Amino acid sequence: MGEPPFSEKQHVSLLHSGVPGALELLRALLYKPIDRVTRSTLVLHDLLKHTPVDHPDYPLLQDALRISQNFLSSINEDIDPRRTAVTTPKGETRQLVKDGFLVEVSEGSRKLRHVFLFTDVLLCAKLKKTSAGKHQQYDCKWYIPLADLVFPSPEESEASPQVHPFPDHELEDMKMKISALKSEIQKEKANKGQSRAIERLKKKMFENEFLLLLNSPTIPFRIHNRNGKSYLFLLSSDYERSEWREAIQKLQKKDLQAFVLSSVELQVLTGSCFKLRTVHNIPVTSNKDDDESPGLYGFLHVIVHSAKGFKQSANLYCTLEVDSFGYFVSKAKTRVFRDTAEPKWDEEFEIELEGSQSLRILCYEKCYDKTKVNKDNNEIVDKIMGKGQIQLDPQTVETKNWHTDVIEMNGIKVEFSMKFTSRDMSLKRTPSKKQTGVFGVKISVVTKRERSKVPYIVRQCVEEVEKRGIEEVGIYRISGVATDIQALKAVFDANNKDILLMLSDMDINAIAGTLKLYFRELPEPLLTDRLYPAFMEGIALSDPAAKENCMMHLLRSLPDPNLITFLFLLEHLKRVAEKEPINKMSLHNLATVFGPTLLRPSEVESKAHLTSAADIWSHDVMAQVQVLLYYLQHPPISFADLKRNTLYFSTDV
Repeated sequence: MGEPPFSEKQHVSLLHSGVPGALELLRALLYKPIDRVTRSTLVLHDLLKHTPVDHPDYPLLQDALRISQNFLSSINEDIDPRRTAVTTPKGETRQLVKDGFLVEVSEGSRKLRHVFLFTDVLLCAKLKKTSAGKHQQYDCKWYIPLADLVFPSPEESEASPQVHPFPDHELEDMKMKISALKSEIQKEKANKGQSRAIERLKKKMFENEFLLLLNSPTIPFRIHNRNGKSYLFLLSSDYERSEWREAIQKLQKKDLQAFVLSSVELQVLTGSCFKLRTVHNIPVTSNKDDDESPGLYGFLHVIVHSAKGFKQSANLYCTLEVDSFGYFVSKAKTRVFRDTAEPKWDEEFEIELEGSQSLRILCYEKCYDKTKVNKDNNEIVDKIMGKGQIQLDPQTVETKNWHTDVIEMNGIKVEFSMKFTSRDMSLKRTPSKKQTGVFGVKISVVTKRERSKVPYIVRQCVEEVEKRGIEEVGIYRISGVATDIQALKAVFDANNKDILLMLSDMDINAIAGTLKLYFRELPEPLLTDRLYPAFMEGIALSDPAAKENCMMHLLRSLPDPNLITFLFLLEHLKRVAEKEPINKMSLHNLATVFGPTLLRPSEVESKAHLTSAADIWSHDVMAQVQVLLYYLQHPPISFADLKRNTLYFSTDV
């Protein structure tokens, strides 16, 4: 179609000009074509009524009526945005059921798509780039009628291209940049800086958050078109995958027909997406309003008590997920309660929160059939029995007492309790006068008493993890059961003769958790309060030679028991990371887990430099992770070599 003969202003001036027949001309230009379509629609409707279903022209008349109705519907939508009806091939109203941003792997690269699930079709779209002030539109990348949509079996997934995860260190770098930019924005606001400078920082933060959102998901969600074409999305959580799958399968229970949309119909449907969408912004924090909650920073203690509502006995377990940097991460897993319809776990977990706002609980039936393996991540596919989500409201959570609640999921009820400890409270170390036991006692006192170079508790936990936990997925990241950890703590403190027997029977995540707890409860961190500021300065040096000299010099300055224990732990973590293809724990993941435990500011440092819990995370934790990562990535460091070189360096820092 060419350009209209008159602009909008010309139409108005023509109306008021008194030119003879102006109104009639406008009627001919604007109203009559639409009127003809309306009349044609009514004629087609009547024709269909009197045409037998088996007549060869019946499907053609049906298609013509649908195209005509959708055309009129699109005009009505422009006039009245509340109209949301689009006609389906069966003559029913097509409605939007669900939409959201998903990462699609297309032609070997990750693309952010807006996916729309209608009552009869799944449409994958991309928001077109438009100039400022112009009406935004979607561009349809592809669509599948739900009658043609199928989910591949594990065997079919095997033949699909493999998903390569994005390097952990690059994801950690993005997180560091985001945290640093958040701090800069807060400083600019506090100093009432220029809005232009704040906008520039926000733009940089959005770019990094967008990259993190694009590259962090790893859970595959594959769909096939019956006609042969396959599509792959990557999600950050099993929760989302289950939601999309369930929503599609629920719609597929209806009597659906296959169809092909004409170019006009596709245009009308894609055009309706902008008005119908329920998710408007890409889920990154830079899109949030300033008055929105920054989320919780600290530790969430969760006890998963029990579950009811299962129709038959099964092998059941739960996982816990929290959001972090805009996507969800699995943080804890209960043991499998076998062959029961009423599991009673009563297991407590301590989950680290990084600006988190939601807790998710997923209930699974454990599958022991080794043929049902997901080839993307080599894990057996367990069946989700139910899932639920709750908002972490600071007013409700931030109390000293346990808060008990029930979450309902598909007729299943899971009872749990939780309480929250802010980061500044959880990291507070109280000097211990205790000389017995090992927890909360200076490392030098413990090694002297044991006549050992490395505390017995560290050696035993490391040995057990290397014996049977080094291939455990998420070792050191997945929380152990708190009651098991407390039981191990009591046994080590009492120097009980049954330690070795208890260790061999204990869940490996509880042993890993006991080791982390030991380092966290030291009266001062392993890398000491005195050297903390120097470690922060050393890791910030840009010259590689200067950084190497400084970081090695700082190790030499540690007391011998601290240094020997640190080097022992370092070699262990490197061995764990060698099994990354199986345990999914890279050096970067391990540095993230242990960095803030081994190295943290004294209370005086915290009060001097930091103003909020969010600042504690962004200002310090990322640097603590980088310090440990530096040593983990370094060639083997020998205690003897370090001490031999002490002669050439001053020990004053």
